[in-house]
Amino acid sequence: MYDDRELKEYRDLLKPPAKFEEGFDWKTVVGAIFIGFLMMPGSMYLQLVLGTGIGPAARWVTIILFAEIAKRSYTELKQQEIFLLYYMAGAALASPFQGLLWSQYLIQSDAAQMLGLTELIPSWVAPALDSASYVERTFLHRDWLIPILLMCGAMIIQRIDQFGLGYALYRLTSDVEKLPFPMAPVAALGTMALAESTEDKKESWKWRVFSIGAMIGLAFGFVYVLLPALSGLFFTESIRLIPIPWLDLTRNTESFLPAVATGIQLDLGLIFIGMVLPFWAVIGGFVGLLITIVANPILYENGILHRWHPGMGTVDTVFSNSFDFYMSFGIGLGLAIGLIGFWHVGQSFRKQTGHRLDFSVLFNPPPGRGDISIWLSLGIYVFSTLSYVAFCAWLVPSFPWIFFLIYGFIYTPILSYITARMEGIAGQYVSLPLVREASFIAGAKYFGYHGIEIWYAPIPIHNYGEATVSFRQIELTGTSLRGIIKAEFVTLPIVLIASLLFSQFLWQLAPIPSASYPYAQELWHLQALNSLLMQTATLEGNSLFFQALNSLYVSCGVFFGVVIYGLLSVAGLPVLLIYGVVRGLGQSTPHGLILELAGALLGRYYFLKKFGTKWRQYAPVLLAGFSCGMGLAGMFAMGCTLILKSLNRLPY
Repeated sequence: MYDDRELKEYRDLLKPPAKFEEGFDWKTVVGAIFIGFLMMPGSMYLQLVLGTGIGPAARWVTIILFAEIAKRSYTELKQQEIFLLYYMAGAALASPFQGLLWSQYLIQSDAAQMLGLTELIPSWVAPALDSASYVERTFLHRDWLIPILLMCGAMIIQRIDQFGLGYALYRLTSDVEKLPFPMAPVAALGTMALAESTEDKKESWKWRVFSIGAMIGLAFGFVYVLLPALSGLFFTESIRLIPIPWLDLTRNTESFLPAVATGIQLDLGLIFIGMVLPFWAVIGGFVGLLITIVANPILYENGILHRWHPGMGTVDTVFSNSFDFYMSFGIGLGLAIGLIGFWHVGQSFRKQTGHRLDFSVLFNPPPGRGDISIWLSLGIYVFSTLSYVAFCAWLVPSFPWIFFLIYGFIYTPILSYITARMEGIAGQYVSLPLVREASFIAGAKYFGYHGIEIWYAPIPIHNYGEATVSFRQIELTGTSLRGIIKAEFVTLPIVLIASLLFSQFLWQLAPIPSASYPYAQELWHLQALNSLLMQTATLEGNSLFFQALNSLYVSCGVFFGVVIYGLLSVAGLPVLLIYGVVRGLGQSTPHGLILELAGALLGRYYFLKKFGTKWRQYAPVLLAGFSCGMGLAGMFAMGCTLILKSLNRLPY
């Protein structure tokens, strides 16, 4: 595996610098305030109006603004300062107190009243309905004190927690196993391009490529984001030249492809993502899609996919297929990847020559990176997990506490390591669906628990594998981990204060949901109904989720994953194929894989031949520029929406 040529290409795409700097100064503090008090409210508003926030695009918009201010101030932003702005923007857009808006709606919702759950929602989630805070529409009320303090405590533990198991897995997968992390250079090269644009010297290829991507993103964003948003403000219906989120063809193909979700997602960004991801991982994803296209009609004819029926669209088809087969099969595939990963680590102990893994780097990291002790990171993980366990045992004393320990010390590390390897090899996030829900139902069925408090408790089920990408980005940009820790101390209070204030402000503007927040008005009732229906399973002690979990299908998934890996290894084919196949086997809506394949083929057979090995560096910068352009279009749409909505409220 470690000799795979494509893995080595991605590992060598961007070398860590020899010198590391903290990058933390007064500019970083100003940036944190700007992000918290200007970017966050816009993101929260868009979530309520359109259902999507600003997302990662806000990072690039923030960096560009500060870079232009630096130019006009006859100074420049260091590469590390720019990355800290990028990092803090992601942390600030978390908006923890936005969950209070959902909580106040949930306890007042028709769905809760219809299912008889209003009185069962715990007071540490939302006050009882007789609270005056609902009439005044305010969170600044003593009845909300416990939910607010609980959210603050959970947020503080969460921010500390990222330096625990996530950091330890980064050291294992990056320093010891030397996995390539193909998506990490996207942010790293993007910030480098913007850093070079602030320097008083001739602009390099990075800034030119970033600008090309940004212009493409602006043009596409005008059609994909801006036109529907603005037309929806002036006309009764939005003008959508491109179907959002996809063009659904499932009902058109159901006669000859039963139980197969067909269609295409016409998001140009998928082409750029396909150019960045490892080629064989994308091919594997497409192979997995082809397998489902062939297998689903057979499974349907044999009565395995029995919940599907003609007339279902993409979402219903994927959901029903997941219940019948792919949820259990996907869990098996995930376990197979974990077994393969553990096997590789175990093999290293028995190898005396060749590519033996050097575990000594865990205790002797490269100098200058600002690394913390591996024992400290593991200690943080144990402390945070025990804190979550104590919280849950206090909030839900009737639920078996042994489950909390299994969540935190068995399930979480296994899933996190699987995800860390997937991120490190194929740039993909792994999740095992419905494990949390199934365990709650097991607690009700076999241990006598009855209630719904467990659904709201901060249980220690986490996936720290995604954090490994962030730490790899930090390394590639030459940013010392000490600067990141200092930025956390500054960002956390700003996030907590700004999120609470703007949640209060949005609720004061109008009831949520209401006509002022169309997405929330349109879909929150359905979301509440689905969520509360699931919670009734722990009252009844039985659920369809138990029926969906099939040990035979899980075993088939494990067997299939291990056998395919073995065949690929024996045949000498790239092992990235198996990770792609796992991704393509019905775990999510498949419509985006088509444009990803187009991007992968275009990059490999045209641009790679045209630009040579330099294309490996061009592609991530191009993707970062495209994301920035899309972000600028989204920010402009948000600004116009806020202004026109405010004008509608004026009496004149």
